[in-house]
Order: sequence, then structure tokens, then C-alpha cells
Amino acid sequence: MIKNTILLLALICLPFTAFAKGDPAAGKQKSAVCQACHGLDGKSVDPSYPNLAGQHASYLQKALADYRAGRRENVIMAGFAGPLTDQDIKDLAAWYSSQEGLKDLSIK
Repeated sequence: MIKNTILLLALICLPFTAFAKGDPAAGKQKSAVCQACHGLDGKSVDPSYPNLAGQHASYLQKALADYRAGRRENVIMAGFAGPLTDQDIKDLAAWYSSQEGLKDLSIK
């Protein structure tokens, strides 16, 4: 009984955001501004912009968080990432990582 109570208290004290996951449907809606450069589903039509489709969600989350914090520098991306919440970032990462993409990682 005491062990269960301690465990319950420990779980309550953890930040709830640690359990939050991205919602691909919400990410799709939030991706409207991204589509101009990264394409409708994360497959860019311009080679100067990276494809996001099929990227790992953890990579996308880190990249967006780094743009937002200024740890990764790009004037355009900093402007777009700046107002994103943690949940926005998780949702966008869930959307793009759920798209078909990265199959061939060979360098040509």
C-alpha cells in the first residue's frame, strides 16, 4: 500500500508534458505555413528546401526547438519556429514523420 502511494505521488509530480505526443491530424492543419517551402506533404518541389516527409519525429522536434531557441540559425525558420508551442512542434513532427519519405539514404 505504501509503495503504491509513493509511486502514485511520483507519477503525479512528473510533468504532464513528458507524456504528451504529437497529433498528426493537428500537425497537418498546423503545417499550412510550412507548405510554401516544404510542399503539401513534406516533399519539397524546390531542392533548396529540405524534404520533411518521413523524417524521424525526434529529429524534427529537436530541429524546430533549436530554431525556436536560436541554437540553430536560419532567419526564415527562426521566424516561423519562434511562436510555436511545444505541442505545435510535437504535432508538426508527428505529421511529417507519418508521411512516406526517407527510403533511400544513399548519396548520389
